[in-house]
Amino acid sequence: MTPADCRLVLAAILGIALSIVLIVRGRLHPFIALLTGAFTVGLIAGLPIADTAKAIQKGAGDILGGTGLVVALGLALGAMLQLSDAAAGLARTALRWAGVKGAPWASVATGLLIGLPLFFETGLVLLLPIVAAAAAALPSGANQDAAKLRLMLSALAGLSVVHALVPPHPGPLLAVEMLHADLLRTLGYGLLVGIPTAIVAGPVLAKFTARGITLAPPMLAPNVIEMPAPANWRALLVVLMPVVLIAAGQAVALLPPALAPRFAILAVASNPVLALLIACLAALPLLFGRRIGDAKVQEAIWSETMLPAGAILLAIGAGGALKQVLVTAGLSDLLARVATGGPLSPIVLAWLVAVCIRLATGSATVATITTAGIMPAFVAASGASPEWIVLAIGAGSLFFSHVNDPGFWLVKSYLGIDTASTFKTWSVMETVVSVMGLALILVASQLF
Repeated sequence: MTPADCRLVLAAILGIALSIVLIVRGRLHPFIALLTGAFTVGLIAGLPIADTAKAIQKGAGDILGGTGLVVALGLALGAMLQLSDAAAGLARTALRWAGVKGAPWASVATGLLIGLPLFFETGLVLLLPIVAAAAAALPSGANQDAAKLRLMLSALAGLSVVHALVPPHPGPLLAVEMLHADLLRTLGYGLLVGIPTAIVAGPVLAKFTARGITLAPPMLAPNVIEMPAPANWRALLVVLMPVVLIAAGQAVALLPPALAPRFAILAVASNPVLALLIACLAALPLLFGRRIGDAKVQEAIWSETMLPAGAILLAIGAGGALKQVLVTAGLSDLLARVATGGPLSPIVLAWLVAVCIRLATGSATVATITTAGIMPAFVAASGASPEWIVLAIGAGSLFFSHVNDPGFWLVKSYLGIDTASTFKTWSVMETVVSVMGLALILVASQLF
């Protein structure tokens, strides 16, 4: 490496390290900490301050201009599923049908299914009290807390896997766009890798990590509007609608040229923003029925949507700003040279970069955005399949959640366990998802 390359790597390390200190020690919001880190990277890397500022504006604008709409629509859909009690109804039905022995498997399946349209934090707040209540009905005994925790960890495994590996979640969706990957193949590969990963990291692993841990009651129950819960088929239709629209539109490209024009409308509807908008519009009558025009219902939906949207959008916008400064400083070109001259697998290198940013910033979404943003030249130079690189980045973005991750403290609070037990259960589970995901990606990428 040249002295300029060493200076660039040092700038990246120090800028990200400063962001960590400001988040963990200074208790600053990631938005402020990441912007400070971005300016620090530019300063140490030798970029003129004006160029650094332009890069920050471009990075934040690019992210918010596209992903911001997906985030807002996803939050709206999640709020509707939560407030109508639709997602909870699906969870209760699945756990009731599964019985005692099948409850952990139903729990992970519920996390995978309901996690499709929900942000991780929303799914966490929504699902854990429901799963905990279902677990409380299990036969009493010396190991009741372990059985209860096993159900909740299984649901968390499903939520985590979908959050990192399966579009249309904003993280993997943005990585698909940045790396010009095929959306349908990424969705299929993500499910192929994610389902066995969730099973091992959830019900199987929790058999061992849940032992000997005492639980306290969960902090809060999710907000629900006083109204009859919609039928399960309506909830299932809303959950699956955006995924089906995206997949169907992508499948149009596989049809013979003579048939493709007949299904052109599906190709248009596969745009993630439009697919989520259609799902939101359909969810209103499907989930709320005649109360769709009730002012209190509308106010509840949009307050539940908008309150978290600001913090999330600011955080991912700052992540995009940091990414763009790293790209402008030349880190993307440096990684491309490493790809052509180094022995390391492109998939492993993408995973390692995401792991480093995840450990540094504590945010899976920021890790995905930043890593995907500096990888296009690397992917082009290495000749690797962009779909597998997207998934490797997603897997790396989950590695070892710890104290600088807001999700760590949310999980601790909602599981009702101490910090040491959170490391033993949640942090270990996230690491297993990350490492097993990488292993399956490496194997599957040789077969497909």
